[in-house]
Amino acid sequence: MCRSVLSALAYMIFPAVMFAQSDAFQIRFAANLPLGDSVVDVTNAGTTGSTVCVNVYTFDATEELVSCCTCPVTPNGLNSLSVKHDLINNTLTPAVPNSVVIKLLASAGVSGVCNAASPGTLVSGLRAWGTTIHTLPSGAPALTESPFLDATLSSSEFTRMTTFCGFIQEIGSGHGICNSCRTGGLLSPSISQANK
Repeated sequence: MCRSVLSALAYMIFPAVMFAQSDAFQIRFAANLPLGDSVVDVTNAGTTGSTVCVNVYTFDATEELVSCCTCPVTPNGLNSLSVKHDLINNTLTPAVPNSVVIKLLASAGVSGVCNAASPGTLVSGLRAWGTTIHTLPSGAPALTESPFLDATLSSSEFTRMTTFCGFIQEIGSGHGICNSCRTGGLLSPSISQANK
């Protein structure tokens, strides 16, 4: 076979292999952020036997990537992020969203280095949960927790997330990079305490 045909076949096969991990890409939302904070907790099930890079991409409700970062999570480790203090406190633009979509991508990194703009090979073992605020029929707010849901990652969405994250890293002057990824679980604040 000629080299161009082999290259074309590799291009078609690579995304299928790259995106084959069923739990590597997960998604959920956090809403009603003016009423209080939401928390994201991530762990590594130990499937790969090594550290997993949990790449975090935060989008506002109008589909704009407002922040990205990565959390190295060791097997059986637990890391947490505050949506208000870590994901939207230092957004690329000055606007602070009222609700966000959070996408997580588990990878091995490149040469052991975690970078959300260049995640490397996708891996299994990511488990994640998050809280959000819902308004009850009575009008009172209530905090709920649920797991992130597995999603199908297309090559175009992978390219979009990583390319935009690369732009944030290159031209954001430090804006759009998540503030931290703490070891251990965060206490979800009560709604009345969240705005203090």
